[in-house]
Amino acid sequence: MTLPSDTPQEVLTSPGPFEGPEKLLEVWFAPSFDQLPSTSSITPPQEYRSAANTQDGDISTSTSNGTAELKGLRKIPKYVWEEMLDIVKCKVLSVVEGDEIDAYLLSESSLFVAPHLVILKTCGTTLNLLGLYRIIEIAKEWCGFTNVWRCFYSRKSFFFPERQQGPHRDWSDEVRFLDTVFGTAGAAYTVGPMNRDHWLLYLTSPNTVPNLSSSSTYSSPSSSLILPSPTKSISTSNLDGNTSIDVNVKVNAPPFQPAKYQDTTLEILMTHLAPCAREQFFNDDTNGTLKSGLELGQEISSTLGIDKLFPKDETVLDSFGFDPCGYSANAVIGSGMPESISKKNGKGGGYFTIHVTPEEGWSYASFECNVPLPTCSPSPSSSSSSSSYPTSQNEDPTKRPELQELIKKVVNIFQPSRLSITLFVSTPASSSTLDPQKQDENHNSTVGDTETEQRAWQSFGTNLLGKDFQRKDRIGYEFDGYDLVFACFEKKGWKEPSSSGVRIGAPNGDV
Repeated sequence: MTLPSDTPQEVLTSPGPFEGPEKLLEVWFAPSFDQLPSTSSITPPQEYRSAANTQDGDISTSTSNGTAELKGLRKIPKYVWEEMLDIVKCKVLSVVEGDEIDAYLLSESSLFVAPHLVILKTCGTTLNLLGLYRIIEIAKEWCGFTNVWRCFYSRKSFFFPERQQGPHRDWSDEVRFLDTVFGTAGAAYTVGPMNRDHWLLYLTSPNTVPNLSSSSTYSSPSSSLILPSPTKSISTSNLDGNTSIDVNVKVNAPPFQPAKYQDTTLEILMTHLAPCAREQFFNDDTNGTLKSGLELGQEISSTLGIDKLFPKDETVLDSFGFDPCGYSANAVIGSGMPESISKKNGKGGGYFTIHVTPEEGWSYASFECNVPLPTCSPSPSSSSSSSSYPTSQNEDPTKRPELQELIKKVVNIFQPSRLSITLFVSTPASSSTLDPQKQDENHNSTVGDTETEQRAWQSFGTNLLGKDFQRKDRIGYEFDGYDLVFACFEKKGWKEPSSSGVRIGAPNGDV
């Protein structure tokens, strides 16, 4: 893991720590893969057509096994995404081409590309948001997409915000940057206590026309933007022809229907890992046989059971161990999408991604997953159970885990003293398409009254992690089209070390 080349000299020369918590950007150009905007045949820009002649196989429009034609954003060659990642200040280490999603393992976290969406997750001092301009432009140049269906940007509070660059120095700067692109369509939230560990979220309303300059510069977050309005004013006359009125009409906004499948994202962000958990992520060459990153990644995955989180027969795992320490992994589960395009995989699939910074004092691990998982009802006896998950002899390795079971497995691997869990769940399409008056008539005013809300809320009960942990917070939000549940847990009796310099989540530029 490396710092960007434009990092200030005083930071480069200091033995300072690595910022593990990632910046997570999701850009959706349609609510689902089967609703890609209809576009005429798009001819890539001349510079890319010329470059394509020198690339080896990057212009392919079929999956690696040749089973399906690539659609939407997946038609874009790898080198185009690499050019965007140069702006962000990270590099591609390896790629898994799934049936319905491509998973790029990066020098600083991950990139996922599906037909209708891009997920960019980067750690350290990467310039994640500077990639937003280019992602939108690439989608327009290669696919003809002019609208952003939804944009999500989130992260937890940084350990060391003073080391960040560009718009990432402060949450207010990040919000201002995003507002420059999305205007009044975006909204920002601080979830959790502002003076402790918290989670930051920005999301847009559906179907927005982004405001981008035709000559944006990507080296600076203060790029000059020419901001065309997402609406246009039309002068019309009334029946007597004497009076003009202004009507705001949204342009370039094709109609969409809500997704037919439920979009679910689980994220577990863990800090202060136990020493025995941290030591697994160091590249030990004491025996004189220093392993390669891929070899070390595979060994770590097998030793810790990361390769067994989901059934092996539907998991393609790509992992990397860093020198001298650190670990990243991407996994494509099943088809790679919650609802399979080809239908051959039946229940569909998704991805998970893991990133670990194991150094003492700022140890951190993250787990993110969008695979549809069943939830189980809390057991009356589970409140007194251990936080350890069931042994393999009690499990069926051919079945996907339940949501709570997966959370317990992940926590058992990394053994954090503090963690926050977020569960983002799209609300049912039936409720989203109701007439507003009928929706009010069918909607009780109590919190958590729909099945989706209840399941999300109940997933993070006080006994979720057993007797060793206590839940500090559980917070619920209802957004347009999504429900969010945030929960924070700490080990009982744990005290945050005072020697770490900066208290995580303290007012340090994030709030």
